[in-house]
Amino acid sequence: MSTGNVILVGAGPGDSGLLTRKGLEALRQAEVVVFDRLVGPEILSMIPENAEKIDVGKQASNHPVPQYQINQILLEKAQEGKRVVRLKGGDPFLFGRGGEELELLKENGIPFQEVPGVTSALSVPAYAGIPVTHREYCSSVHIITGHAKAGAELKIDFDALRRTKGTLVFLMGVTALPRICKGLLDAGMEGEMPAAVIERGTLPRQRKVVSTLEKLPRAAEEANIVSPAIIVVGKVCALSESFDWFDSLPLKGREIIVTRPAERNGSLCGKLSALGANVTAYPCIRTVERENDPEFDEAIEKISAYRWLVFTSPAGPGIFFRHLRKAHMDARALHGLKIAAIGPKTAEELEKFGVFSDLMPETYDSDHLAQAMSDVEGPVLLCRASEGSDALPRLFAEKNIAFADVACYDTVYEAPNSDQVKELVESGAIVTFTSASTVRGFVKSLPDTDFSKMLGCCIGKQTAAEAEKHGIPVRIAEKATMESLIECIKGVC
Repeated sequence: MSTGNVILVGAGPGDSGLLTRKGLEALRQAEVVVFDRLVGPEILSMIPENAEKIDVGKQASNHPVPQYQINQILLEKAQEGKRVVRLKGGDPFLFGRGGEELELLKENGIPFQEVPGVTSALSVPAYAGIPVTHREYCSSVHIITGHAKAGAELKIDFDALRRTKGTLVFLMGVTALPRICKGLLDAGMEGEMPAAVIERGTLPRQRKVVSTLEKLPRAAEEANIVSPAIIVVGKVCALSESFDWFDSLPLKGREIIVTRPAERNGSLCGKLSALGANVTAYPCIRTVERENDPEFDEAIEKISAYRWLVFTSPAGPGIFFRHLRKAHMDARALHGLKIAAIGPKTAEELEKFGVFSDLMPETYDSDHLAQAMSDVEGPVLLCRASEGSDALPRLFAEKNIAFADVACYDTVYEAPNSDQVKELVESGAIVTFTSASTVRGFVKSLPDTDFSKMLGCCIGKQTAAEAEKHGIPVRIAEKATMESLIECIKGVC
């Protein structure tokens, strides 16, 4: 068996956008990922599904997996021939014990690499509007660990730190905050020196307390600041209010649940996160392609008999063209057909196969697509979900337009881990719905839940009508697009 390797990857302070490209590349190729508590949930979601995930999360005064055992896990997995990623919050070599983890690997001849991460010592103050250096205030920054063994004294030369006249950043120092502040005051630092403590830095739930060195311990206690948090001491802390861009984001700290299928929720989740929202991806439906469906296969074999081909979701085109290829046919088989798409995302999927839509309604839903097709000549082939709106079949029947309604995929309702989501819903979270099926999947996954306090932001009237059936208060986006849905959310926040 060939020997594997280990890559120490710095995951950064929490915001998934701060994971380096090299770190992401290593993560995507991992067969085993050993991760810490401080790795952000969005980054954990990037771990390949088939990779073995080992949680060795450590928190203050609680190390469920001792360091020596973590070192042994890395060694053993590499000796099994695996590609191992050791995913650590911040930077592995800055108070991350990365060097200790490499020592055993070196002794045993295991190949390793280290991918630096964005350290919280610089990024967290930046997200709090604090530049750690500024020409008018200081010319140096000093990073200190505020962690000490239980009952032990802090091994910090406070007098030397005072004499630097630079910005001081203490990591892992929340429990020692009173001792840190007292140490600096006893060393002669003025009590009015600006100081701050920042909790959950770079994440939507980030909180900060800005005060003075003398008053910071009491202020942090009153605000119930807990780990993970960092402490910043220095004149630059006075700039926090005027430079605070993160707290000014329009959706800062708002709890938003995205119910789109996992393969299509990335764009919406990313855009909402960039606006400061705390996003929970909750894909409670999944589209499952119909592999062996005689009706679907027959429709493809007779595709030349149709005048129109209609797609009512972005999931349809890819499935259709895979089955077309399976029948040893390609886009030439669509010669003479006109193509209808329910909206721009569906049209974009068609364009990936070199096909442009001939018809798309101004409002992107089934009712308006039906209205736009009220005068077409049949026969029409509807390629869509097995459970779809009856707007198109009803219109074609009324207009005596020949059509075939063929299911190319099924919508499967899933019930992911819902405890956390239920709590968010009943405390007033915003939930996005992009189809009636996402509403049905959402409701089915949360039995015995009070939906009256949440707000459903819906992409269209049909989706909103389904939500209202279940007692969900709703707002409707002006247009059936992700951009309009985001504007709808911003309008209620």
